[in-house]
Amino acid sequence: MGDLMTAAQHAAPAQWVVVRREFFRPEVLTVAPRLLGCVIAHQTPDGLVAVEISEVEAYRGESDPASHAFRGQTARNAVMFGEPGHAYVYFTYGMHFCVNLVCRPRGEAAAVLLRAGRVVDGADLAAARRMADSAAGVPGRGARALAERDLARGPARLCQALGIGRAQNGADVCDPAGRLRVLAPAGFAGLPAATVRSGPRVGVRLGADAHWRFWADGDPTVSPYRPHVPKRRPAGPGAAGPGPKPM
Repeated sequence: MGDLMTAAQHAAPAQWVVVRREFFRPEVLTVAPRLLGCVIAHQTPDGLVAVEISEVEAYRGESDPASHAFRGQTARNAVMFGEPGHAYVYFTYGMHFCVNLVCRPRGEAAAVLLRAGRVVDGADLAAARRMADSAAGVPGRGARALAERDLARGPARLCQALGIGRAQNGADVCDPAGRLRVLAPAGFAGLPAATVRSGPRVGVRLGADAHWRFWADGDPTVSPYRPHVPKRRPAGPGAAGPGPKPM
């Protein structure tokens, strides 16, 4: 990648500025590619970890069958219907957290899923979190062997590296005094359009044809593309046959 695509890497944390709320008000398909090259940073008692965003997916809310908000507001997705510039964090597959950034004015429920990025500050802490023993909660012996590109490669890994969990749901990422913030290097105007690629979203059953995933071309931290694969029920008496798992 060239220097234009790694602006955050060459900027010290003191040179990063918090993104203003107005950044998140436009159409989600406008906001999503603009987030590439921005930084999501989480300050915890353990220290700071900051990740330069390299891959995202856009979800249009109640008009998007792949969105959590497609069937309207619930207790789980309420943050999506609130003010833009807040984090929507959800738990998936009974083991992972994913973080989204809410877009559009209150009530419109659009959001951008952060899929992958490059750790630009706090790499040691990010590696320790990623390799932590799930039971004891201590760094595993293989932490030093973890490849740099894999620290935040994928939405679950990104949350692990940043220490994002249920407590960050609803966090205001535009608050300069907040612990979870979205920033950009001073003067950063987004990646050049020629370096941004788009394609179908990963693992989506409904709305699979929409090319609403955006990534930085050539960035090694971008996660592999995997289409949705319907789960097949085991054959046997009373089996209903193969079919996709309902949302």
